[in-house]
Amino acid sequence: MILVSGAGGKTGRAIIRALAAKGEAVRAFVRREEHVSVVKASGAREAVVGDVRDGEALSRAMDGARAAYHICPNVDPEEERIGELVIGAARAAGVQHFVFHSVLHPQAEAMPHHWSKLRVEELLFESGLPCAILQPTAYMQNILAGWESITQRGVFTAPYPAETRLSLVDLHDVAEAAAIVLTDPTHAGATYELVGTPPMSQTEVAASLSRGLGRAVRAESESIQSWEQRSRAAGLGEYQIDTLIKMFRYYERHGLHGNPNTLRWLLARPPTTFDQFVEQTRVELK
Repeated sequence: MILVSGAGGKTGRAIIRALAAKGEAVRAFVRREEHVSVVKASGAREAVVGDVRDGEALSRAMDGARAAYHICPNVDPEEERIGELVIGAARAAGVQHFVFHSVLHPQAEAMPHHWSKLRVEELLFESGLPCAILQPTAYMQNILAGWESITQRGVFTAPYPAETRLSLVDLHDVAEAAAIVLTDPTHAGATYELVGTPPMSQTEVAASLSRGLGRAVRAESESIQSWEQRSRAAGLGEYQIDTLIKMFRYYERHGLHGNPNTLRWLLARPPTTFDQFVEQTRVELK
């Protein structure tokens, strides 16, 4: 049995599907009861409902699992504490292979949620658990939040300048890599950066969208103030807003640059390009 924590989100569901495609038995650990049907539809054989901060729920989730994939709730102020609890539960349950979903460049202290993942990596190194760490860059799928604007208005917006260069990765490639690493204990001790593209400016992203959609798409920079107003209206918490603003400002100054070679090696094929992602999305959402 392989446990996937944080399984109700898009990353967890994608990893469940990738593991199920390999014939693996998956147990999903989810926060809410309504997520049970979702993860089972994705291929999970079992589901445990509980808070990741609840030691009893964690013990139930870990019981009998030979491997575990830990995904912390997104931009959580208690990431380090959660990591400590999950690692402790995995040790107590005798998990033989632990894989942590980290992030590209966790060393960047100016981005608090990256820095928190580095602290969890440190806890994992010190735990004695056989483990591997995956460090994905920003998902290509993140642009789907603005898909209506892209397809109907021809405008792709981001809360940083159009010249900002980011390396991207397809979530499905990340899930496939996670399934490979989870099912092969010889990856223990490894840290892998999961990057699908060289750094792309937002103008280059818009050009790819234009080619794939057959219509002009331009990149526009949204002000931090406008983004903050929208996020507050949507109910995003103070920590999340503050942390993401720090990330946007870091992107503006430094970008987020990675190299696709490691992912190419893991998948034994070229990673999905952004052009391919746009074409696949166009077909799926038409």
